[in-house]
Amino acid sequence: MHPSDKVLLAFSGGLDTSFCAKYLKHEKGLAVYSAIVNTGGFSDAELQVIQQKAYALGVEQHITLEQTEVFYDKIVKYLIFGNILKNNTYPLSVSAERVHQAIALAGYAKKIGAKYIAHGSTGAGNDQVRFDLIFQLIAPEIEILTPIRTLQLSRTEEIEYLQRHGVEVDAQKAKYSINKGLWGTSVGGAETLTSHLPLPDSAYPSGLKAEGPETLQIGFEKGEIHSVNGQPVTPVEGIRRIESIASRYAIGRDIHIGDTIIGIKGRVGFEAAAATVIIKAHHALEKHTLTKWQLHWKEQMAGWYGMFLHEAQYFDPVMRNIEHFLTDTQQFVSGEVTVSLAPYRFSIDGIRSPHDLMTSDFGQYGETNLKWSGEDVKGFTRILANPVQIFNHVNHVL
Repeated sequence: MHPSDKVLLAFSGGLDTSFCAKYLKHEKGLAVYSAIVNTGGFSDAELQVIQQKAYALGVEQHITLEQTEVFYDKIVKYLIFGNILKNNTYPLSVSAERVHQAIALAGYAKKIGAKYIAHGSTGAGNDQVRFDLIFQLIAPEIEILTPIRTLQLSRTEEIEYLQRHGVEVDAQKAKYSINKGLWGTSVGGAETLTSHLPLPDSAYPSGLKAEGPETLQIGFEKGEIHSVNGQPVTPVEGIRRIESIASRYAIGRDIHIGDTIIGIKGRVGFEAAAATVIIKAHHALEKHTLTKWQLHWKEQMAGWYGMFLHEAQYFDPVMRNIEHFLTDTQQFVSGEVTVSLAPYRFSIDGIRSPHDLMTSDFGQYGETNLKWSGEDVKGFTRILANPVQIFNHVNHVL
């Protein structure tokens, strides 16, 4: 390695990437360039603090790659269309972000002529695979450096290294690894390394701030958010507005237990107020506006999409096929959903849509039938029973 060699470091300002910045400069003698990809998790003030931290650690140049709108359009939109919750729990907040962040970082590394690209992942998580795989696909000529994975460092060892090099570290703050983005915030710490301990309230960035009940109205147009409480919004504005309202109730907190890409079980806490509310509201609207078989096949395809995205297979051509399918299903998913908010919980009250298939023109469930007679049902039921009757006639199992 030569001092003039550039390394682009994926930098968030947290403990891991702070260690990498110092290590790559002092131990490897590289010219460290850092970049943070903003996928909706940082305010301008927070980005300014991260930039100041990068320069204090000795980087040559730091940049923010603003990708929130692109991240929504390329990934989040399909997570909503598919009502995707990994293991029926996790909205893929970080999984989705990491893939898109890696794409943006690889492109920027090529632009500045970096010889190396570095990230702060450990050797025991999913992010190392996501970053490595995307970097290899987009910039195979750039060598990947992973100091923490290579050295097999603990968080305590990282803190001690930084302190020896004159970098002050808030050990209490560094106790938890927090990743915030447009689609939610992940929280990892000592408790998530166990199978029985819950995360304390203090570990979650958003605390309970609202007590009284509140009604939220979300308008959708072809599956995308177009209004919140009657006010027109862009989809990204809508997500942010819903987050600001619902997070005050500490909604969307949970712990996800899943199978990692590398084959071990993993446990992570998260809070995703907007994602949780939006997915449930969108799904409720779909139940009214899609047919039985649309709902069935959407669930199958969306499950595959979420799994492939989680496991960094974003560039497999089948992902574009599924995106086309999901988009096509949204043609009539338009209307308004009413949600009731309360501390730590919410409920879907109902929907209004010009495409509501729960139309009374054909009848009302359990009450009236307008387009068929009782004799029609008797004949229909007789035909419906045929397959089982034939099976029983041959095999005598009933």
